[in-house]
Amino acid sequence: MKLRLIAVGKIREPYIAAALEDFRKRLERYHAFEEVEVAASRGGNAERAMREEGERIARAIVPGEPFWLLDRRGSQLSSVEVSGKLQRLADSGHTRLTLVIAGTYGAEEAIVERAEFIWSLSSLTFLHEWARAIVVEQLYRAAKIARNEPYHY
Repeated sequence: MKLRLIAVGKIREPYIAAALEDFRKRLERYHAFEEVEVAASRGGNAERAMREEGERIARAIVPGEPFWLLDRRGSQLSSVEVSGKLQRLADSGHTRLTLVIAGTYGAEEAIVERAEFIWSLSSLTFLHEWARAIVVEQLYRAAKIARNEPYHY
């Protein structure tokens, strides 16, 4: 399965960039993986930022392709559940999945409504950069679990 991650903003912290690069390389042994960064809106107007970023996200989503939105209002899953959900998607004939991490103020309602699944990493609030690293690590972990390869879980 080809996995795409659309994220608002750039990775600025070198240590997070290094962790992401490590998990990207690990993940690519199991799945084709692509990251798409869309520009974050500037200024403090939450409504405008969500609208602008939502438009950029919408342009990056492939029509007809399933996508999951990362949002604190979503469902929390264990690593085993993430693996099973990805496997069921592949078993149903899907060859691609897009995951979306919105910007500072969250996702525009139009993006929320289009999402096939809304995934919450935790009830904690994370920096967006950390959320990206956690998502990529969990995709890697899910691939290992699906193949019954050892990975602590």
